[in-house]
Amino acid sequence: MSWYEHWIRRYEHRRWTTDDNRMVRPFEWGLEHLTEVASGERLVARKEAGRSLQPLADSRQEEEVARKRENEKGKSKIENREEMGAEAREFLRQYARWATEQSEEWYATEEVRDYRVDGENVLTFTSPLESAWAENNTVHAQFFPGKKIGPAVLILPNWNAKWQGQAALCHWLQRMGISALKMSMPYHDRRMAKGHERADQLVGPNIGLTLQANRQAVKDARACLTWLERRGYDRLGILGTSIGSSVGYIALVHDKRVRAGGFFHVSTYFADVVSQGMTTNHVWEALRHEVSVEELREFWAPISPMPYVERGMGARRNTFMVYGKYDPTFLPELTQEMLRALRENGAETRTLELPVGHYSLELAPFSWVAGWRMFTYFLEALG
Repeated sequence: MSWYEHWIRRYEHRRWTTDDNRMVRPFEWGLEHLTEVASGERLVARKEAGRSLQPLADSRQEEEVARKRENEKGKSKIENREEMGAEAREFLRQYARWATEQSEEWYATEEVRDYRVDGENVLTFTSPLESAWAENNTVHAQFFPGKKIGPAVLILPNWNAKWQGQAALCHWLQRMGISALKMSMPYHDRRMAKGHERADQLVGPNIGLTLQANRQAVKDARACLTWLERRGYDRLGILGTSIGSSVGYIALVHDKRVRAGGFFHVSTYFADVVSQGMTTNHVWEALRHEVSVEELREFWAPISPMPYVERGMGARRNTFMVYGKYDPTFLPELTQEMLRALRENGAETRTLELPVGHYSLELAPFSWVAGWRMFTYFLEALG
């Protein structure tokens, strides 16, 4: 390892340790957050006696479940826990398979009827996907209008970004004549759940909630694009950072209105980043005793970019991806795997590799290089 790489890695670790509010939260299947139809079966929520969701085809199976519960009364807690885990795994496999195959439906956005913009150019509206936290169900987005109607970029920030985070980036786009709309991600800043300091619902050891939260993020992003379109912006782009990159790419491949996508940090599967990344090791600590990486990759497939790349949904889409050679969160080998998959499935994305990590992309002169290349990309793509 060169002295330079060592310095970058030390900086990454130092920046990571400045956040002292990470918690290893308890593992949960979180199936109560998922109430969809999969593979022709009716997936019914069950909360009685600690039971999880179960796939039930018809009312006759209700009777079978009741009989099983009678038989379970004599079982030990360990036996019940193991059986519940097996049922949860099977449910999630069915659910994830259905959601990925029917992603156009899963990510479809219902009409929003309550868009409002206040005197400070803050857009609010009710999220198309309701969560259990009322404060999270109102989407907030800061609008930075450019000098002309036409090009606009939706900004999707990184995990645990603050309200003022990436405002400088929006101002630069604004100065270049491109309007920017910066959306607060689910469970962030003004949407944060009471009693929380971090957005642990968006990336956490609750499998069902993480699925629901990322699905909500994509739906919210598409609702923001609709608002921009209604305002006359017909040349739309998306700029995502870290988890905003994942959400943004999924939104792009499901929304033909998006002409260009710029992404800082890219990876393959949600589970790969959580299980291998430095900034998510507290999340993996809660998960690793309950599920394997292979299982988690399958469960979280609907909120991962890779399945949509492999289906060819990214073919002929205009994208630009910036990544770090020494990134300890979105590992370079995962980024390279993603780029190979894009090329093999008809995508001709532009790329820029910089000798940085995850946090260190914010350092000059790398931030200047990355920013300038991204801005010129959007100027060219959106006019």
